[in-house]
Amino acid sequence: MIDFFLEVYQEKTTIDIILEIIVFIFGIASVFFAKKENILVYPTGIIATTITVYLLFQAGYFADMTLNLYFSVMSFYGWINWSQTKNNEKVFKISRTNTSQKIIGVLLFFLTIVVTYVVYRLFDAEIRPENYIDILTSGIFFTGMWYMALKKIENWTLWIIGDLIAIPLYAYRGLGMLSLQYVFFTILAVMAYIEWKKILDNGKPIK
Repeated sequence: MIDFFLEVYQEKTTIDIILEIIVFIFGIASVFFAKKENILVYPTGIIATTITVYLLFQAGYFADMTLNLYFSVMSFYGWINWSQTKNNEKVFKISRTNTSQKIIGVLLFFLTIVVTYVVYRLFDAEIRPENYIDILTSGIFFTGMWYMALKKIENWTLWIIGDLIAIPLYAYRGLGMLSLQYVFFTILAVMAYIEWKKILDNGKPIK
């Protein structure tokens, strides 16, 4: 098992290995801060996603690359939302999605799938069977990221589903460190869902 994860790194440059380590550390930190409803989720996340864009472009995984470009942009949007205060209280509080947000989430999911497919075509890239899984997870993660920016608890449900799909996908591609990272993401996402749900169940004001 260890050889399976490490074998691919024998052919990688030192700089790429270092960048993957940085992505691993900052990616885990970002999810941890999100779990704690800490604004540092966004600067740490931006560092991780920006470097990941480069790594995925190098590997030719354009759907994942587009996804991380979106993460970088959406992180700034979320950073602005989470930073807003009124009368020394946070404007955006942990809450559940309403009907209109659920509908928008579904539309965003399918729109993302279409856009990601178009990205593959624009890069004239071959769409292999695993790339369709890519396209599916892109829709899941895009919607999850938007819900997170709004502090909706449903974001964690989508992260858990997407992470569980991503673990074997990255392992299959030989990106062992990213696969392992998504294992930690899944664990943290489950813990975060439980923590955010406790906040809601304890009657914290909902926006």
